[in-house]
Amino acid sequence: MAAFEFEAMGQNGRTQRGVLEGDTARQVRVALRERGLIPVRVEPIRSERSGSGGTIRLRRGLPAAQLALVTRQFATLLAAGLTIEQSLNGLIEQSESPRATQILAGVRTGVLSGQSLAVAMGAYPAAFPEIYRTLIRAGESSGRLDSVMLSLADYTEDRQALRQKVVLAMVYPALVSLVAIAVVLGLLTYVVPQVVQVFESTDQVLPLLTRMLIGLSDFLRATGIYWLILFAVLAVIGLRLLRKPAWRWRLDTFLLKVPVVGRLIRGLNAARLASTLSILVGGGVPLLSALQAAQGVVNNLPMREALEEAERQVREGGSLHRALKRSGRFPPMMVHLIGSGEASGQLGPLLSRAADQQRRELEGWVGALTALLEPMMILTMGGVVLTIVLAILMPIFEMNQLVK
Repeated sequence: MAAFEFEAMGQNGRTQRGVLEGDTARQVRVALRERGLIPVRVEPIRSERSGSGGTIRLRRGLPAAQLALVTRQFATLLAAGLTIEQSLNGLIEQSESPRATQILAGVRTGVLSGQSLAVAMGAYPAAFPEIYRTLIRAGESSGRLDSVMLSLADYTEDRQALRQKVVLAMVYPALVSLVAIAVVLGLLTYVVPQVVQVFESTDQVLPLLTRMLIGLSDFLRATGIYWLILFAVLAVIGLRLLRKPAWRWRLDTFLLKVPVVGRLIRGLNAARLASTLSILVGGGVPLLSALQAAQGVVNNLPMREALEEAERQVREGGSLHRALKRSGRFPPMMVHLIGSGEASGQLGPLLSRAADQQRRELEGWVGALTALLEPMMILTMGGVVLTIVLAILMPIFEMNQLVK
């Protein structure tokens, strides 16, 4: 049976959309009519790798939060003793997202046609990353798909939680920065010119700070539009350059050298790598295959190249911790724990410990950075506003002294 996306008209005149399975589109139309619906559109769902020709092609994947939820529900259903087909049926019924319903229906169609779950998910690489499918394949091969899915659910949830903590920690400073810039620009381009008109009718010699503020205000009012155009052009050029690997590599290398930013980037990528290798190795995936799959979670290009070189050295018989240590791109504590795991034969558990250690260290750094940035930004904003207020009030104070 194949999965079909339909659009039908109900008796109340409302349009209904969803996914049904059937051997042919005609059979789906008959099923819709039996439900009292008038079929408007019935099209088969095809994977991202399918050709065109009047079919629905699912190019977009699932958001990280939704993938974590689907994985947890899938793991729970498998742990309850349901088969893969029954679990997929339950996921489709529970899904409230049309995109997730389409993808799950396509996976179920592949499973019913005789494919393994990993192969069926492989038709939707945008929804199920390579690491995801690699672990599913290992679980099917070992006969421990239920336990592997539980581990995978923990992995996806932990990764999503870490990402949310980092993003939320940066949202507040970003909002404060935008508000501060908007307030300062508003004061310089609107408030200051209004106040300056008060002093234009007098022959008073304005203080140096006031004259500097007026000059800056006039400069921004005269050239502000040109600065906006320049920033927009530079942003477009920068985005295009970053699409080229050479420029992206230079930027990533520079960011690693920045004191605080570099440590955060190194810690975030190290935490992702350690947790990924932990879940793969613990799921029975060979180390070389785990290293290949884990390369996709490392966003920093120099660190990814170091991991690729480490994979090559491991393939030639070298140890992983020595290869990572030689690159100098990864935290020493993580490298030390990997070395202990290789020496003791407990690489999986120690990789998990390394992932926890990197996650705690990263959360501590993010919390400390956020706690430091907030007062610094408030003080900076207060200093700028105080300077503008003083530049406006100083001529008024001088006029009062002259009157006395």
